[in-house]
Amino acid sequence: MLVETMIIKKVETSIVTSLDVAETFEKEHKRVLQDIRNLGCSEEFGQHNFVLSSYTSIQNKKQPMYCMTRDGFTLLVMGYTGEKAMKFKEGYIRQFNAMEKVLLGKIRERDKGIAVRQALTNALKESQENERMHGHAYSTYTDMVYRTLFGRTAKQLREEKGLSTKDNLRDFLTEEELKAVQSKEMLVSGLIDCGWGYSQIRDFLKTSLRIC
Repeated sequence: MLVETMIIKKVETSIVTSLDVAETFEKEHKRVLQDIRNLGCSEEFGQHNFVLSSYTSIQNKKQPMYCMTRDGFTLLVMGYTGEKAMKFKEGYIRQFNAMEKVLLGKIRERDKGIAVRQALTNALKESQENERMHGHAYSTYTDMVYRTLFGRTAKQLREEKGLSTKDNLRDFLTEEELKAVQSKEMLVSGLIDCGWGYSQIRDFLKTSLRIC
């Protein structure tokens, strides 16, 4: 059993795949696909809870599968009966609960991050760094923070995670990573307010990282 996350309607959501459901409940995958298609749920419910995707088979062919939310999973397996099936259902529900707890933590950190980023943006504007860097101060300082913490720029992290420029990179960071980014951004904002420049802050972050 494996509960994962994916972005659905611009929201990071806990999901499980039809492939995993088939393996766990010991059913043919084509049977699970048929069960999903025969649910008879409304179009709106289907769009929000079942996302048609694909996987590569051992024959190296693309095959259809569905990614489903907790609600979609619940509706699908409602008809799967027996003692063994009940244990599997309970196991999935525990995983969904655990994953949703993680996502709630990330949401809280993302909300905090909005205020932190606004403070950094304001500090850069007031220091005229943005003007000096021709409008690229925020991205330059953000890359400095990412390099300090992860050893990569935002672009490199996107490539590593397989993200497009439309994806918000911070949606794909863990709660702990978000906390670390916010901590460094708060520090950078304070140093900018004290009149420090880019080179001074960069060298200070490198030194503080070595000390830690």
